[in-house]
Amino acid sequence: MIQRRQILAGAAALPAASLAAPAMAQPAQNRVLRYVPHANLPNIDPFTNTAFVARDHAFLVYDQLYGMDENFRPQPQMAEGHVVENDGLLWRFTLRENLKFHDGSPVRGRDCIASIRRWGRRDAFGQVLMSRVADMTEVSDRVFTIRLNTPFPKMLECISKVTTSCLFIMPERLANVDPFTNITEAVGSGPYRFIQNEWVPGSRLAYARNADYVPRQGNASMTAGGKVTHFDRVEWHIMPDPATASAALQSGEIDWWEQPTADLFPLFLRGAAARNVRVDIINGTGLIGIFRPNHLTAPFNNPAVRRAVLTAINQTDFMTAVIGTSGIEGRPDLRREGIGYFAPESPSASNVSMERMRKSVDAARAELQAAGAIGQRLVLLNATDLSSINAATLVGADLFRRMGFNVDLVSTDWGTLVARRASRNPLEQGGWSGFFTFWSGVDHWNPANHASIRGNGENAWPGWPTIPAIEAQRDAWFNAPNEAAEKAATTEMQRIAFDEVPYVPTGMYYQPTAIRRNLTGLLKGQPPLFWNIRRA
Repeated sequence: MIQRRQILAGAAALPAASLAAPAMAQPAQNRVLRYVPHANLPNIDPFTNTAFVARDHAFLVYDQLYGMDENFRPQPQMAEGHVVENDGLLWRFTLRENLKFHDGSPVRGRDCIASIRRWGRRDAFGQVLMSRVADMTEVSDRVFTIRLNTPFPKMLECISKVTTSCLFIMPERLANVDPFTNITEAVGSGPYRFIQNEWVPGSRLAYARNADYVPRQGNASMTAGGKVTHFDRVEWHIMPDPATASAALQSGEIDWWEQPTADLFPLFLRGAAARNVRVDIINGTGLIGIFRPNHLTAPFNNPAVRRAVLTAINQTDFMTAVIGTSGIEGRPDLRREGIGYFAPESPSASNVSMERMRKSVDAARAELQAAGAIGQRLVLLNATDLSSINAATLVGADLFRRMGFNVDLVSTDWGTLVARRASRNPLEQGGWSGFFTFWSGVDHWNPANHASIRGNGENAWPGWPTIPAIEAQRDAWFNAPNEAAEKAATTEMQRIAFDEVPYVPTGMYYQPTAIRRNLTGLLKGQPPLFWNIRRA
């Protein structure tokens, strides 16, 4: 058989640049970066925990075979490069030399294979890859192969993705843990080591610079390129109270607040704090809000009831509650409505069936009446420690009551909500009806990464919709021979979604971050990036 070969050289993938040495001649306190994440991290397993905060933690500790640059193009990271042979059925990956895990052990091909297997059991994109894998073999410590039974042209997009769950490489001993059991030890080969004995859930996490980490040559670009670190230590301080976080940022007790609340933007933009604090948008794909109904329990096991919520939704109401009406320089309005089932700037976006969102509570109440759902109990989960989710949920609870539901609002913290939403019990046994949350726009970019549109039943993201027609169009997208066929598949997916309602889109907003002005080099993109940033 004639072999077709593709070779991607690691050094040529990104522009060459000299790597600046970390600034070590600073006072000790200046070599610590103090950060306030948007949520607490109750679980450090990056494969079982799909919350953004788990992914953000993992990018400090772990590295990827391929990173994603700011243009969403895969670039070699741990891999030196790859070769594709046998008409796309054999992929041969070569690791860079001298890669080491934080426990001192070398990174080997078998570690990569075990990590891919564990991740591929949990991640939606990874599941597609694993369905096409015939076998994976370690050729040597630095070389391993993936042999496919069907070509998979989206291989690099799959293994470099920044949407949860990302493919992080961990030691074989950890990767061999059952994929439905949480690992309790965070050992990677990334730029920072997790200091496990300083972890206080709900309060603080700490990371130390990995002295053995050798960055790639080239400029850093999102999760690709030269991940040069300029701090000896990174600390995460959990501060669910916005006033506390704001005061700490202004005083210099913390350096970076990931998601300041909208009411504080004027303070940072025009108040006294503006001298020392700046706000900026680093995630240009925005955050897309959704209401996720539980398809297994009443009232949302009835598609007519789910469609009634679509009829009532006014996306502007939700986004105004979340982000307010004022903006920042360069983006005077941080809200965006008219959001369907794919990110509006993505090639998958479509206007098909958008008229189903009629913004009419009266019409929705009539639909509920016809479905026999007026007065039904609705157990709505809320995370009060996340301001965006809390705001959206309070708007939603009011809307549901006006529609005619009997709303039981259960307010907890985000970690408790995540644990409870895993329950498939009926309402009378601790179950739930729905919750509001947000995804990054890139999570809704195409069917590969779009977990909340899936219709694969018990294997779906919590809410567990069973919608075979959506799954068929997702398969059509993966097998599409050209962009026109991909577009046809995603357009049909949206049409089906507006009829079956796996979830309800509640709008989109752009979340600024707040950071001390003496910090420079903050990279655009996602997740929040802890390399390249330095203190002036």
